[in-house]
Amino acid sequence: MASFVIEGGHKLHGEIYPQGAKNEVLQILCATLLTSEEVTVTNIPDILDVNNLIQLLRDMGVKVSKTGIDSYAFKADTVDLNYLESDEFLKKCSSLRGSVMLVGPLVARFGKALISKPGGDKIGRRRLDTHFIGIQKLGACFNYDEERSIFSICADHLEGTDMLLDEASVTGTANIVMASVLAKGKTTIYNAACEPYLQQLCRMLNGMGAKITGIASNLLTIEGVESLHGCSHRVLPDMIEVGSFIGMAAMTGSELTIKNVSHENLGIIPESFRRLGIRVEQREMISLSPSRNIIR
Repeated sequence: MASFVIEGGHKLHGEIYPQGAKNEVLQILCATLLTSEEVTVTNIPDILDVNNLIQLLRDMGVKVSKTGIDSYAFKADTVDLNYLESDEFLKKCSSLRGSVMLVGPLVARFGKALISKPGGDKIGRRRLDTHFIGIQKLGACFNYDEERSIFSICADHLEGTDMLLDEASVTGTANIVMASVLAKGKTTIYNAACEPYLQQLCRMLNGMGAKITGIASNLLTIEGVESLHGCSHRVLPDMIEVGSFIGMAAMTGSELTIKNVSHENLGIIPESFRRLGIRVEQREMISLSPSRNIIR
């Protein structure tokens, strides 16, 4: 078994480049199913969950090509709908938490989706109610097969509607938005999530021809369109990773420079560390060093 050996008491120094945000890219990859045209995504992190989802898209019939060290092109013009009913597909879904966000795009574009109970990291119970109730309100029917432990979702067509989410779930909002962009008529989502990950998804969808307003607020309005086209999209640097690097500098009394940071999307992270006495300077990049009277 692999292990880490950590020897403390050493100062850190140098420059760090955060990778792309996993929580954003899982949504973005699922959204590539909404069009038959090519979608190019850059700054994709090389991590297990993301790589597994990319492979799952390949298995579904999506044409995937790696165009750079962190960039891929996706073209979902030959999705194998029969594969979506296979035990192999359902087994892979059960081990990948992000697979639940395939439901919205598949139902919106193809009228049906099958998915097993998604797995992923073990951080406690995560409700799927928001996903399912929201997509049901758009007109989809859900059935649960207890013997196979799978959900079957189908819809002849989706109709826009008003809905109030029971929780501001990021992935739940993302799933509903992806289903709504191809629904007939207008959808309004109250108590929508407004995190940068969701904002990025909405901007990408608008770049594909969707009509979403209210981005960055808790009220989203989506005017359904007939179809979407291809686009290019760059994933934000991972805000959680940036915050971890700041904490690492603070705890070791070190000075670090974090490059290629989207400062406007860090929210309260920089100010929260400043309140602890950590000096955070924004330049063309962010330079971080701890205040001497706090870190000794």
